Amino acid sequence: MIYKIRIILDAEEDIFRDLEIEASNTLEEFHNSITQAFGFGGSEMASFYTCDEDWNQDEEIALFDMSENGSDVRLMNETVLDDVLSEQSPKMIYVYDFLSMWTFFVELADMVEKEDGRSYPNVLFSFGELPDAPPEKKFESKPSMDFDDSFDSYDDLDFDENWN
Repeated sequence: MIYKIRIILDAEEDIFRDLEIEASNTLEEFHNSITQAFGFGGSEMASFYTCDEDWNQDEEIALFDMSENGSDVRLMNETVLDDVLSEQSPKMIYVYDFLSMWTFFVELADMVEKEDGRSYPNVLFSFGELPDAPPEKKFESKPSMDFDDSFDSYDDLDFDENWN
């Protein structure tokens, strides 16, 4: 089975690539296809994240296990594409280069039979040029509590001046 997948850069401008890849490929092979399609060197850390219909991030599938004691993190080279992408769960998030945070929305568009004589993975369509730097993320934050720093005197707070 061949998956036709659209990978969209999280940006105001439309920048995307349509790839076709075998459903039996690993996420590491898919990662390599994405980096090549967008012109990245491919040497930076990256992760896929499963998500729901509203793009709410769930489980991480990492390129490498960076934990000190070998955690339960799923790895790209051990995860097959059709284990995480299907008609029932057609969306994932892909983050490349954790210092720059290139973020992409990955969506399964179609599933077709493999064509004889055609090589996969294959870039079907390319739209838009990748900017020199990743788009800025705008995070909205609300303070979790109000903090009143209007103490006139700290003498009432029962601190021991010689605590050490």
